[in-house]
Amino acid sequence: MSVKKIEEIFIGSNNKGKLKEIADLLPKSLKIYSNLDFKIPSPIETGTTFKQNSLLKAKYFSKKTNKICMSDDSGIEIDILDKAPGVFSADWSGKKRNFNLAIKKVYREISKKDKNWKKKKLNARFICVLTIFWPNGKYISKIGKIEGRISNLKKGKNGFGYDPIFIPKGKRLTFGEMEPREKYKLDHRSNAFKKIKKFF
Repeated sequence: MSVKKIEEIFIGSNNKGKLKEIADLLPKSLKIYSNLDFKIPSPIETGTTFKQNSLLKAKYFSKKTNKICMSDDSGIEIDILDKAPGVFSADWSGKKRNFNLAIKKVYREISKKDKNWKKKKLNARFICVLTIFWPNGKYISKIGKIEGRISNLKKGKNGFGYDPIFIPKGKRLTFGEMEPREKYKLDHRSNAFKKIKKFF
């Protein structure tokens, strides 16, 4: 695919936290459209992998808007939970997308597996797949990951989703405690974005 620079893009997401983080990664000169402009309901995510769901969303929003679209599918994998919640990370937050409930569920499920888990290091990772979909049907998907562990307490008010319980490898703070600028240097979304940056 020849790299023709993208000048405007639709961010296919109804998640305000995700919208902000993707917009923050994109060049300032880019014209960005989002569901704040269009109010398109999200598609039902039927994929079994992050890549399938990312592509499904990007294609859906591109067809609805006739614009180049970028969508993200991301989530957290926790090894002790056999990599759950994984692609169901958002579903664990319920219909109203309440991540306090999701985090409580994570702690509850971990406790079922191991009552003494708080004294241990529980490995986890955040995964993100970013897909750009062009109206002509071309697309590119790239994956980003960051390894880390689960904090035994919810900490910090920054970020969104599971950020307050994820401590990246080699760090002491959760994503929820980090300044956005610090988080963007190392997180899964920026790792995926680095691989598609050349299109902008």
